[in-house]
Parts: sequence; C-alpha cells; structure tokens
Amino acid sequence: MSLAAEAFVSQIAAAEPWPENAALYQPLKDDQILLSDHASSLAVQAYLRMCNLPVQVACRANAEYMSPSGKVPFIHIGNQVVSELGPIVQFIKAKGHSLSDGLGEVQKAEMKAYMELVNNMLLTAELYIQWCDENTAKEITRPRFSSPYTWPLNHVLAYQKQWEVRRKMKAIGWAGKTLDQVYEDVSQCCQALSQRLGTQPYFFNKQPTELDALVFGHLFTILTTQLTSDELGEKVKNYSNLLSFCRRIEQNYFEDHDKDSITSSTSRLSKGSSLM
Repeated sequence: MSLAAEAFVSQIAAAEPWPENAALYQPLKDDQILLSDHASSLAVQAYLRMCNLPVQVACRANAEYMSPSGKVPFIHIGNQVVSELGPIVQFIKAKGHSLSDGLGEVQKAEMKAYMELVNNMLLTAELYIQWCDENTAKEITRPRFSSPYTWPLNHVLAYQKQWEVRRKMKAIGWAGKTLDQVYEDVSQCCQALSQRLGTQPYFFNKQPTELDALVFGHLFTILTTQLTSDELGEKVKNYSNLLSFCRRIEQNYFEDHDKDSITSSTSRLSKGSSLM
C-alpha cells in the first residue's frame, strides 16, 4: 500500500467513533512488566481516562514484539495499531478528543518541552537503572523480562535486550554515568516539574493535559515499584506537591472509575499504591 493510501485509510479510521472494545496491550503485569514499560502504559491509560475513552488492558508476554514500533504500550482500534503516548495522542486528536486544544501556542510549546524533559530524563533513568545497574539487572530486570520464556530463550532475549539498551545509553552519552549521577538527574527533573506545577492542581491550572498523564505515569510507577534500592523513589518524595499531584490523579481518574485497575497493575512491583 502506498503512503498516500495508508494516510487515507488512517484518516478514515480516525474519523470513526471510539469503539467500546478498544484494547491497550502491555507485557504481563504480574511477573514480566518492567518499571519503564509500566510507566509508559500507565501514562497512556491516564490520558485515555482523562479523555473519558474506555479501553481494556490486555497483557501479553510478546506485547513488545507485537508493537509496530517495538515499544509498549500500543492500542488496537479496529484495524489500526498505534504505539507510544505521542502518536496515540495524535490519533485520538484526529477522532475529536484533545486535552490541550485550549492552550495557547506558547503553552503548547512549553508543554512539549516538559514532555521532552520527562522522556529524556525520567524514562532514560528508568532504562539505565533497569539494565545498566548490574545489581538491579541481575535481581529484577532480567528475571522479570525473561519470565514467560523457557531456557535457553529466556537468557538469549534478556541479554539481547540488555545489550540494546546499553548500546542506546552509549549513543546518548549515559553509559559513563554513575548511579549517583543518574539519581541527581532524576532529582533535577523532579525539581523542574515541581517548580512548574507550583500550587496548581495540574501543570496548566485546572484541567489536565497529556503532560499530566505522562508525568503521573512515571512518578506514580517510580513511587510504587520495588527496586533493589529506595533511592529513586526518595528523589520524588522530596517534592510534596508532586506527591499530591499523583494522589489527585489516582483519586480522580482511577479510584472512582475502576479501583482495581491501578493497584493490580502494580502487583508484585508495588510498595502499595497509597501516596498519602
């Protein structure tokens, strides 16, 4: 199919109403999903709930390999498959749902800058801790990532993924960082987010945007995921307004809608979902 034909098909699909059987795919929640993937999945779930769009979470051992981009989560709508928060936001916008249309151009540019900050700092830090800190990789990451598979495939896939992530870290200049330097990067990112949020309920005052969904996904998951050290979560806990922000979104968009969904998705990863 030509690019023009694909664009036409996508345009037609986007014009269709949101279906009741929309599905979001992620790795197995109890034994397999990792911190970074869970954070990304939770961000998309939060965005969909903020848009009041129903979706069923489908857990698959091979979700990463089912994704068109090789990344999770992805949504399956009719004959369309869209992965990662950014493209999903654009796809949903084409269907007439947007959380940021009311922002001015300067505010939209600022929102995108902070989303880049989260992806470049928090997501990268999560990947580094998972795969580059050997203690975490040995005790948590490789066993969880490879849990659905039998020997020797489990070892092959885990070490292949670790090699890919470490190669990426080298390409972006993170390979030479120490764990303490990574924690400091996280702290600086949280400080910037805390200062931007201030005393507002959301980053752009009273209504959430995709930035709020992204920040919530990462911070909530960091706070509720058991790692070999508590240091990562402690960096977030230094900012009381970020804790209140996470609790606010948890209460407004998860507890009142489906109390079990967010707590079950942190099963065997969680220290407990309460942030109070």
